[in-house]
Amino acid sequence: MTVFAPFAMLYMDQPFKLDYVWAGLCLIGAVYFIFRA
Repeated sequence: MTVFAPFAMLYMDQPFKLDYVWAGLCLIGAVYFIFRA
């Protein structure tokens, strides 16, 4: 997400969306559940 959000905002002229934050939190959650064992 640290690469995708700036890329979307700078090169694709997309405004910052709260969806980027939620997607990042979902990815962090996924990593947590994969490696918690």
